[in-house]
Amino acid sequence: MRGPAPHPTASQTDVVIEGIKAMILSGELGPGSRLPVEKDLAARLGVSRGPLREGVRALVLLGVLGTRRGDGTYVTSLDPARLFEPVGFLADLPGRDDAVHLARVRRVLEVEGVGRAAVEIDDATLRELRTLLDSVDALLGEPDHDLTAVIDADLRFHAVVHRASGNPVLAGLLDSLAGSTARARLWRAIREDGAVRVAQAEHRAILAALEAHDADRARVHMAAHLMGVEEYAATLL
Repeated sequence: MRGPAPHPTASQTDVVIEGIKAMILSGELGPGSRLPVEKDLAARLGVSRGPLREGVRALVLLGVLGTRRGDGTYVTSLDPARLFEPVGFLADLPGRDDAVHLARVRRVLEVEGVGRAAVEIDDATLRELRTLLDSVDALLGEPDHDLTAVIDADLRFHAVVHRASGNPVLAGLLDSLAGSTARARLWRAIREDGAVRVAQAEHRAILAALEAHDADRARVHMAAHLMGVEEYAATLL
């Protein structure tokens, strides 16, 4: 059985990508499934082996497929966090003119995410967040605190909140955008005296709202926190 009829202007590589995508969407291939051998797959899709290999390589780069040395090519777990990794790569490429736009996208998504987290969060995750913020307090108590370590803890705090939303797609997308705003946060921490302490206080306010399972208050505190990053990103233009 052949794959779907290709678009008249589609390249053979596109035919491969769309054909494998159709096999995944139909359920013929699922997470962990091994692709048919190269000869059979090329015949089924009506392409030569060169374009087949190019299409497979493209899907490997996108996190859809993975290769195992000496054991063929398999469909990955299709985990959203992995599939959104290329989005993070693209978000890192734009110049400073796009920094504000990325910060706004992040704010819109993360404000909704923290609202969901306030409803869904469990005690173990709350303890994890408290431990993270306590570690930041310890870092800030040092005379020459490590700003890189503080920003790393900041990223982990947000990643845990993303995960607590209970929506792996939203969490994966937000995690992919985190790197693009991390640079603005680091520059702000370096240039603005007291910026990291302000951010820490804002994180504490977000945590208090999560502990109270107050979705509205969590959204308000997260929006105010992210607005600071957004406004600082605008000053870099």
